[in-house]
Amino acid sequence: MFRSMSASSNRAPGSSPDFTLIGVILLLLAFGVTMVHSASSVISATRFQDAFYFSKRQLIWALMGVGLMIWLSRIDYHVWRKHAPKIALASYALLVLVLVVGVNRGGSKAWLGIGSLGIQPSEFAKLGLVMFLAHLLAESKDRMHSFWRGFVPPMGLALVAVGLIMLEPDLGQSVVIMGTTLIMLFVAGTRWSHLASLFGAGAVGFAGLVAMAPYRMDRIYAFLDPWKYPLGKGYQIIQSLYALGSGGILGLGLGHSRQKFLYLPEPQTDFIFSIVGEELGLLGTVSVLLLFAVLIWRGIRTALYAPDDFGTLLATGITGMIAVQVLINIGVVTGSIPATGITLPFISYGGSSLTLLLSGVGILLNISKQAGMVE
Repeated sequence: MFRSMSASSNRAPGSSPDFTLIGVILLLLAFGVTMVHSASSVISATRFQDAFYFSKRQLIWALMGVGLMIWLSRIDYHVWRKHAPKIALASYALLVLVLVVGVNRGGSKAWLGIGSLGIQPSEFAKLGLVMFLAHLLAESKDRMHSFWRGFVPPMGLALVAVGLIMLEPDLGQSVVIMGTTLIMLFVAGTRWSHLASLFGAGAVGFAGLVAMAPYRMDRIYAFLDPWKYPLGKGYQIIQSLYALGSGGILGLGLGHSRQKFLYLPEPQTDFIFSIVGEELGLLGTVSVLLLFAVLIWRGIRTALYAPDDFGTLLATGITGMIAVQVLINIGVVTGSIPATGITLPFISYGGSSLTLLLSGVGILLNISKQAGMVE
């Protein structure tokens, strides 16, 4: 499947990076900082006596992330193939370290750092694993039809990462990693029967994870009938739906959310899309979805026109990682899937997530530059 995806006749080596992708990213970042301020102003003023507490930090991380994106866009992406094993090993080491000395926030021991300063190793692990899987799958392209030699090694690596992250526990990041891995395996040419067997095993595994932690079953109950538990496990999704429903077509106006007045917990993070719907209405939410659609389209084009198999798989992994995270976040916010904590890329508050996503986009831009896509 690899080379059939390429269009080598359309390459123009040394051309400019994808300015459409850059434009979309900058629009999402500007919108994200604006919405973080709007969504968090009340909670910031209440907790820290500073309405700009979260938005100032988001702006700093966005600027740092853009700097990383620009720097990485100038580095030949083939460098990451050489260092992929070491990057993956470092990612796994961080996942082990956080279990030993990590900081517990919100019931999950997922952070390394002191106080409000910290990093989330699972964010690094996502990008590190994408790099290593791209390298491994490119090396294994002639073995991808084999279950034991082609399918099991990359899936085993992903499951080790998922297992470590679930010990924190963090179901959202685990789902993103598994979804991204499946997309990369599909593009690499894995047999449908192997993927089907994985879905079956995954369903059993998911049921086991739910049974091991009662709070996950609570989320299932809340998903099925949140109004049965309006002051308990269904509270958050009900407040999210109230926010989305009250926005109508044009919204209540930027800054005029009612749910951010301590009704919707942490509105600047996982449920920021609810505030977008409340303040900017259907027009605002559709606009955000269109921006993500353009971003994913440009990522797919980059994968299609990448100069080699590693570039195709690396672009696929980065784009897939963003797409899966968007789908999960919006699915949770709209009550389409059970609640699991995951941020909305480039918009939700969070330094680790934002800087790592922008780092991935920087690599994607370098691939697009070398692909030299012709419109």
